[in-house]
Amino acid sequence: MKFGLAIFPTEASPPPDELGRLAEERGFESLFFPEHTHIPASRRTPYPVGGDLPPEYSRLYDPFVALTAAAAATDRLLVGTGICLVVERDPIVTAKEVASIDRLSGGRFIFGVGAGWNHEEMENHGTDPGRRFGVMRERVEAMKAIWTEEEASYSGDHVTFERIWQWPKPLQAPHPPVILGGHGKGVLDRVLAYADGWMPNPHPDDDMLLARVEELRARAADAGRRTSVSLNASSTKPERLARYREAGFERCIFYLPAAGRDEIERRLERIESARSELGL
Repeated sequence: MKFGLAIFPTEASPPPDELGRLAEERGFESLFFPEHTHIPASRRTPYPVGGDLPPEYSRLYDPFVALTAAAAATDRLLVGTGICLVVERDPIVTAKEVASIDRLSGGRFIFGVGAGWNHEEMENHGTDPGRRFGVMRERVEAMKAIWTEEEASYSGDHVTFERIWQWPKPLQAPHPPVILGGHGKGVLDRVLAYADGWMPNPHPDDDMLLARVEELRARAADAGRRTSVSLNASSTKPERLARYREAGFERCIFYLPAAGRDEIERRLERIESARSELGL
């Protein structure tokens, strides 16, 4: 099982290149940045975990710009979106960004995607929240066509284009891994339909989470394909991490505070203590 880090990169945190070097020097496999293009001031959609929305949500760097800086400052570290809100993005432009960062990083990009939760944010981008899962599927499928076809076309309800050329193609073949975030009722169907892996958030009941992982693996095996699990915002409790490792999780991703170096170092000490107890 691999260990990754995630952070909301803002002006209040160390710059992305410094974060990348820190993650690589400490022996982490990967670094993930989330995405919010903006936060609507109305706050009509409640924060999913309750309480006030943390200020860093409206202060994020663009993930592709920030991840490029992190990749340029490192040699081995995998860099990824955790997650990219593809329902708020043009798929042709995003396909170009994914291919570019994968090429420039030497094939070290992981494409974490999701539909998001903030309805007003989606609406400001012209996306109907009630149709966001269909939009997400078509945009991901359209990007795959662009990455893998010399002359790509796609025709759907939400995305349509005919015979386009776009290079560079991603360095990873056939394309960077697409890992799908979310934990709703239909998420496993979506993972099996058009993603390479699942990126769930933790659940208070690990038995429930592990049962869903087992279901995903069984359904993937029946379909003759492989899938992976990357746990987002993982607990640092060694007994829980041991269960995740036994269940075959590919990676656990730990969040760092969107704060200065001192707070980040204190969090890293707790993460590294858990790693040490597991012998990792």
